[in-house]
Amino acid sequence: MTRILIIDDENSILDSLRILFKGEGFEVETATNGRLGLEALERQRPDLVLTDVKMPGAGGIDVLNRARELDPELPVLLMTAQASLQSAMQAVNAGAYYYIQKPFSNDELLAICRRAAESRALKVENRALKKEIRKGKQMLLERPVGKSKTLVDLLALTETVAPTDSTVLVTGESGTGKEVLARYIHTLSGRSEGPFLSINCGALPESLLESELFGHVKGSFTGAVRDKEGLLVAAGRGTFFLDEIGEMPPSLQVKLLRAIQEREVIPVGATESVPVDVRIIAATNRDLEDEIRKGAFRSDLYYRLNVIALHLPPLRDRRDDISLLADHFLTRMSERLGRNGITLAEDTLETLLRYDWPGNVRELENALERAAVLSKGGVIRPATLPERVREAPTASLVSDTLPPNPTLEIIEQAYIQWVLAAEGGNKSRAAEVLGIDPSTLYRKLNRYGGES
Repeated sequence: MTRILIIDDENSILDSLRILFKGEGFEVETATNGRLGLEALERQRPDLVLTDVKMPGAGGIDVLNRARELDPELPVLLMTAQASLQSAMQAVNAGAYYYIQKPFSNDELLAICRRAAESRALKVENRALKKEIRKGKQMLLERPVGKSKTLVDLLALTETVAPTDSTVLVTGESGTGKEVLARYIHTLSGRSEGPFLSINCGALPESLLESELFGHVKGSFTGAVRDKEGLLVAAGRGTFFLDEIGEMPPSLQVKLLRAIQEREVIPVGATESVPVDVRIIAATNRDLEDEIRKGAFRSDLYYRLNVIALHLPPLRDRRDDISLLADHFLTRMSERLGRNGITLAEDTLETLLRYDWPGNVRELENALERAAVLSKGGVIRPATLPERVREAPTASLVSDTLPPNPTLEIIEQAYIQWVLAAEGGNKSRAAEVLGIDPSTLYRKLNRYGGES
């Protein structure tokens, strides 16, 4: 139902318009002067405004200007008994949808208002559609890349909890993509229109970290020349990402715990608290339970943060994702370097799959960027990879002598070794002969100890 706000200081006109629009299925709100009309505009947020131009106090142009501030797409129709070219131009320039002269026919007014309401509804629908499209594109951009079962299961859990406001603790080795996962949670949440702010708790000294998190008031310490809003407040209606939370000093852990529990912070040097409305996502590469045992991390803060636990496995445990990640990074690098279709040679991919990636996804991206810059053509060869990646050793799968009663696993290892030898060590061809995906072969090699 279309909500219309009608403003006129003549009660007879107001009554007749109320009856007219209610009879046509509109939800009607009225005001007998411009001041009351402005109050109703703020309170009701109608779909359509019909207002007289000349009224005591605030006039129709005042209503129009305020309506444009509140919602630039809100249609406002102006009525006047003293129309002039100058007043009509003023109304149009101010953004009026229509300028109608009294007296008017009811049919004419209804037709204009219906067109305005339809235009409004169409704009709202288009805006919502664009927002969904934009959000969909953003989701694709932000979604962590991979097809391994561990990552797929993790993303399924992530997509379940993301729409809630629950606090999330992301764990995993350095370089596994903890901030990427945090941004994905933000994109899927009801707070996606709000800011995503982050801070590395181990990158700043304690005093500066406290000021950045909670803010400070002017004169609270040397150099505090003005009030500063803390990041927890600045991230209002959005998401705040606390990276490397395990590095936070114990004194600040107490203040953070209070902020999470009470939903408010006290800036440095202040005596009054400031409310916060933010979702917290924390991340660490440390074992926080071990840090608690050592007395370096508060158990009460840990339990506040660990409402939803998400663990990102290291890249060596999800080798199925390496080829997809490589394609993803090379696509971005092709655009950035202005070169079309940078790809990996087959033996380059084999080299990437063999390496253990102690620096995880970040190390893979850096290695590929180096290789892309050094490669003269569009195909990356092993020689352009860092030496530590190229020189990753390969061990033998099985010993020369099998036990008298080998298990199926030992027989499988021996068969894989035989096929690899028959194919001259070419893992892609060996996988084809074995009838398995190359990533499956590399996973078996890793499990059997054939890859270091």
